[in-house]
Amino acid sequence: MTGEYQHNLDSKGRLFIPARLREELGNIFYVTLSMDKCLSAYSAESWRDFSDKVNAMPYVKQRKMRPLFAYAAKCELDAQGRILLPQNLREYAGLSKNVTVVGCNNHAELWDSSVWSEINAIETTPENISAVMEELEF
Repeated sequence: MTGEYQHNLDSKGRLFIPARLREELGNIFYVTLSMDKCLSAYSAESWRDFSDKVNAMPYVKQRKMRPLFAYAAKCELDAQGRILLPQNLREYAGLSKNVTVVGCNNHAELWDSSVWSEINAIETTPENISAVMEELEF
């Protein structure tokens, strides 16, 4: 998934999902916590792959994944292309009004727009891009 999109949460906690990302996420997908202060959205297929990987882990390691499943929400697009984000997920990511939806390879990320602006400013420096390209051996 690729791209950066600006949208607003409405008063009921609904968020519009860009058409380009809806095509890849599907009509039903999963949203959960991320390592960063944002949310991650996975297609049903990607979520199954993730779940299968967790099932293959020893039980002690599976327990560490508990928060990702406890907070996960199965989201279904409404007729307007919106999802309802549960309050606990909105609170975790600090989402209140302005949301930036970012394509991130096999998933999308949902960021508070002001937090994303800070992260984006750091990540898009020529030095950082160069380091990333070097790590990928380009």
